[in-house]
Amino acid sequence: MNEMGGCNIQSNMDKLLAVLFIVLLFFIPILMKTTPVEPEKNVAMEDPCAIYITVEGVDKPLPLEEYVIGVVAGEMPIDFHDEALRAQAIAARTYVLRNTDGGKKPIEATVSAQVYKTAAERKERWGKKFKQNEKKLREIVETTAGDTIVYGDEMITAMFFSTSNGKTETAQNYSGNPIPYLQSVESPGEEVVAAEVERRIEMPIMKWNEALESDWKADRFKSLKLVRNQTGRVQKAVSTEFVMNGREMREALGLASTDFNIAYDVTNEIVIITTKGYGHGVGMSQYGAEAFAQKGWTAENILTYYYSGTAIKKFEVDESECLKTPTLANNSK
Repeated sequence: MNEMGGCNIQSNMDKLLAVLFIVLLFFIPILMKTTPVEPEKNVAMEDPCAIYITVEGVDKPLPLEEYVIGVVAGEMPIDFHDEALRAQAIAARTYVLRNTDGGKKPIEATVSAQVYKTAAERKERWGKKFKQNEKKLREIVETTAGDTIVYGDEMITAMFFSTSNGKTETAQNYSGNPIPYLQSVESPGEEVVAAEVERRIEMPIMKWNEALESDWKADRFKSLKLVRNQTGRVQKAVSTEFVMNGREMREALGLASTDFNIAYDVTNEIVIITTKGYGHGVGMSQYGAEAFAQKGWTAENILTYYYSGTAIKKFEVDESECLKTPTLANNSK
């Protein structure tokens, strides 16, 4: 009886082991399969609404805020007041979003648009102070993240320039197009913060004639009249058989601004040109921003002063639009 029971137990154990063996044979191949490694997600996959700026001459598109850092470094001295740097960051962000349609079009890295400096260029410029300056700049730009300048519900064309002659220029005088937020305003104190406001150049008459594609003699200089607008800049230069607007004359002669005076040294055949200010004069004066910042003005104070009737508003991406077309953002808000 005990012997018979032992045989039955052994038989049952053999059957159980056989079943377990069959089950293991079935599951082992499944268990041994390698789990595939998930490919690393790129930024666009993680956030299809992220805005990238394509800068001409730069290998890869840049995240918007990285681009702004490079522009502030390229457009303003790093030792400017924090509020002036903040104002520049907001103006730069507004300018690029409007001019590239939210990153859909490329932008130049020169004064024809906005000067952009890569990290390598910043390191070369700042040398041993690179880490210190980079940290300062990033912290300042971060405090303005998403801030833009709007007139009504639209982002403005945030033009800016280096130094004024004491007043900013109007868009009407500069381009012939009246823009309500680009009016002339007083810009005091720049002569205190800018190393150079007035400049003088001496140009041989041959070079003058070559630049203007004309043939000037002493008599033509005697009859020269510089017609100025309400900001003190030359709107038009008139002489015998010669008429040219101030902007064209500045560009042809490579002058610092359109606030210029001209004299002719007959003996040495040299044209003496003096200028006041630097740049086209429209929008925010960068040295004016510094002067105001040193007086305690905030970035918002500075921007809403230079851009009449504007306000600061956070930039919003139209997610329904960019999700349809990844990496493209709508900057209409």
